[in-house]
Amino acid sequence: MLCFLCTTSLFSQQSTFRIAVVKYSGGGDWYANPTSVPNIAAFCNRELKTNIQASTVEVGSPDIFNYAMLHLTGHGNVLFSNSDAQNLRTYLLSGGFLHIDDNYGLDVAIRREMKKVFPELDFVELTAEHEIYQKPFYFAKGLPKIHEHDNKPPQGFALLWKGRMICFYTYECDLGDGWEDAAVHNNSEETRTKALRMGANIVSFVSTH
Repeated sequence: MLCFLCTTSLFSQQSTFRIAVVKYSGGGDWYANPTSVPNIAAFCNRELKTNIQASTVEVGSPDIFNYAMLHLTGHGNVLFSNSDAQNLRTYLLSGGFLHIDDNYGLDVAIRREMKKVFPELDFVELTAEHEIYQKPFYFAKGLPKIHEHDNKPPQGFALLWKGRMICFYTYECDLGDGWEDAAVHNNSEETRTKALRMGANIVSFVSTH
């Protein structure tokens, strides 16, 4: 069964919220930003009093059903087999959540592969008024810009199934770079704080939906 938080408050120290980095085929570096997920887990555990455990899981493994949230990142190609796509679809329709973070160069491949998972769905851009940008940390302009690539504005896209967000795709933002140890990308403390707070909003959204 999926591990979801069932509490009357936002989080409970007695509940474990499990996040996994998704390992995929195709040659892309799924292992990029090795300190990012541990750092966002530590930030949420400290600031939101969560009890997050982070791990790694293969997209085609039945073990994905042990995680409330999956995080997929990288720079290059992504390739889902038919069984990978079906496994991910079943997970998402069963209440799971996927966060995709384009580390740069992932866009073409991930849009193609997510069409294997949900051929009937298209990514829709979220406005700055969406709940995911509102709490527990407020982002008046929506998704923050963390790392510059092509001088494009950051965009947050979603896949929606019967009104429920099942996938959140952060593009031209690079949250994972901001989550990494400060010395890795030499981001300012202000930039890292923005990235970590946005990550906390994602975790909060998943835990309450």
